[in-house]
Amino acid sequence: MTIHVEGLVAIAVFYLLILFVGIWAAWKNKHSGEAEGTDRSETIMVGGRDIGLFVGGFTMTATWVGGGYINGTAEYVYLPDYGLAWAQAPFGYALSLVLGGLFFAKPMRSRGYVTMLDPFQQLYGKRMGGLLFIPALMGEIFWSAAILSALGATLSVIVDINIKMSVVISALIAIFYTLVGGLYSVAYTDVVQLFCIFVGLWISVPFALMNPAVSDITVTAVKRLYQSPWIGSVQKGDTWVWIDNFCLLMLGGIPWQVYFQRVLSASSATYAQVLSFLAAFGCLVMAVPSVLIGAIGASTDWNQTSYADMILPIVLQHLCPPFVSFFGLGAVSAAVMSSADSSILSASSMFARNIYQLAFRQSASDREIVWVMRITIFVFGGLATLMALVTGTVYGLWYLSSDLVYVIIFPQLLSVLFVKGTNTYGSVAAYLFGMVLRIGGGEPYLQLPPFIYYPGWMTEQRKHHITGELEEIVVQKFPFKTVSMLASFLGNVVFSYLAKYLFESGKISHKYDFLDAVVSKHSGEIMDKTTLVTRGNAIGLSEMAPMKPRLSVTLAAAFTRRDTLPTETVEEEEEESSPDSSHHEEE
Repeated sequence: MTIHVEGLVAIAVFYLLILFVGIWAAWKNKHSGEAEGTDRSETIMVGGRDIGLFVGGFTMTATWVGGGYINGTAEYVYLPDYGLAWAQAPFGYALSLVLGGLFFAKPMRSRGYVTMLDPFQQLYGKRMGGLLFIPALMGEIFWSAAILSALGATLSVIVDINIKMSVVISALIAIFYTLVGGLYSVAYTDVVQLFCIFVGLWISVPFALMNPAVSDITVTAVKRLYQSPWIGSVQKGDTWVWIDNFCLLMLGGIPWQVYFQRVLSASSATYAQVLSFLAAFGCLVMAVPSVLIGAIGASTDWNQTSYADMILPIVLQHLCPPFVSFFGLGAVSAAVMSSADSSILSASSMFARNIYQLAFRQSASDREIVWVMRITIFVFGGLATLMALVTGTVYGLWYLSSDLVYVIIFPQLLSVLFVKGTNTYGSVAAYLFGMVLRIGGGEPYLQLPPFIYYPGWMTEQRKHHITGELEEIVVQKFPFKTVSMLASFLGNVVFSYLAKYLFESGKISHKYDFLDAVVSKHSGEIMDKTTLVTRGNAIGLSEMAPMKPRLSVTLAAAFTRRDTLPTETVEEEEEESSPDSSHHEEE
């Protein structure tokens, strides 16, 4: 095996640059938020809520434009049976950002939440917040593992270095600067990483296009030369599958902590919306070189190579001069690290705040929360790295977990923000409906057989992606993921109103309201250490001593089960603390 010294030097320089920027960002902003009285833990999670348009636009774009995004887009354009018609990520994620900006960014930012799980714990309680944390955590960890695994394979193709070594080094650098600076380090390194992706890929494209082995991509787009035209097409029998997958990207791309971490770090609700629109445009622009590289791959005679999933690094290695391929390699590395650091920080933020602080240790000091975050950044980063090294089904786990985010968390987010009257009973029912209906459809990538056979199912023989052996799998042609999501949403609404009717009408005794979700007068889940003065039964927010509001809004406003308070108190509180009181009235 030949090790390319120039490639190793290029990678070392790039990694040192990223590390320097991450440490510099942490040092530059180490006292951020202190003047406003913001906790250090909150500053780490949402960057003091002062991320500007320039850095914010870059970091939100980099959240989507990761290793999976640029590699996956090129792969689908190249694949003979798919082509550009099936490369849905650029348009799907761009639309998810537009929808997120139009409908979700303003209510989330204006109410001063710190994580995506805050509104769930406010309305449905700490137990339900813990349940919703599970698919959110799975999505972040499996995504990090999948892209780290892809990075190792990419480095091994171009530089011929050990896969495990490259994965470990990349992960350690991302973990270290995330550990040191939190969102500030992640955001500032994203600016550098996105610039490297853009420059690295665009430098590579002209050299690959001019290679003598590459045919005219405008011809191969519509005519068969070495394989099917790379424009691709959607067969009539696959229309519903295409729609199902597109809805998953468009709507399932919204309920992710990595997105809302950027939204909640914006200096205002309007800025949060603008950042979403900028990132949508950035996603489309950043997809162009990946599409071209996929088209170049489809216009080259590879002698039937089986490395479709590695088409981007293969094009860089074989169709570009070595020094150009090293620039491209830096682009791929940048893309992976820009996604991995965001996911690791998001997972640790949700755990430290929503699980550790609000569910178990309401009295925890700010210093304690910071240390919990640091420990979990290291633990979750290590777990993702370990999975990238030892499991061959990490992409299957990612597919399944992203589906669960779509069918479980998205309908719950819709309910908690826009549907008045949903409660914990409906949320539990929705959770179960979504999980059973999605897992019931099976997951061929994990060799998970279905126990629900939706209309139009069929069996196919496919090569296993690792062993290469032929295996018979069940293919669901029915859009069962979107149907599962809709069933979950309707289940939340129906069971919430049913429980409300049964308890309030006296059909079921109040003593059976064991989740304290409908008729309880005072919940034990008022989860703010600054307002949790007593567990007595007669205390209300209006009786508490006035406090100086923090930058994020007092947690008294964010974490009170409003349906358990007297109406006058709720109205007074909303008028005083809500930046978007009109939206509360709409709910």
